[in-house]
Amino acid sequence: MKSLTFVRLLGLVALLVSLAGIPLYAQGQQPDTQDPAAQSQPSMSQQSTQSQATQIFLGKIAKSKGNLVLKDDAGTSYKLDSSDQAKPFVGKSVKVTGTLDGTTNTIHITNIEPASS
Repeated sequence: MKSLTFVRLLGLVALLVSLAGIPLYAQGQQPDTQDPAAQSQPSMSQQSTQSQATQIFLGKIAKSKGNLVLKDDAGTSYKLDSSDQAKPFVGKSVKVTGTLDGTTNTIHITNIEPASS
C-alpha cells in the first residue's frame, strides 16, 4: 500500500516538474505570424531610439506667437520644424507629411502641399 502511494506521489511530482518547464520552453519559440494587437508596446527608451512612422496631417497654416503652426479641424495646433517650407502656405489648407514628436508636439516636415479639395 505504501509503495502505491509513493508511486502516485512520484508521478505527481514528475507531472508538476514537466508542467513547470513549459513556460521556459515557450520563451524560446517565436511564432511566424504575430497579431499586431497582441504585441506589447515598446518602452519609452525603445520609442526614442526607433524611428517614428511618417504621418499625414491636414489643416491650415497659421501664425502663433511668431511661429508657424498647423491647425487641424479639431483645433489642435502643431508646431512646424521648418518655417521656410510652410511660409508660402500661410492661411491656406495644406497636407503635411512628416513625423510627430509627441514630447514637443512638433511635426518634422517631409513634404507640404496644398490640400486637395
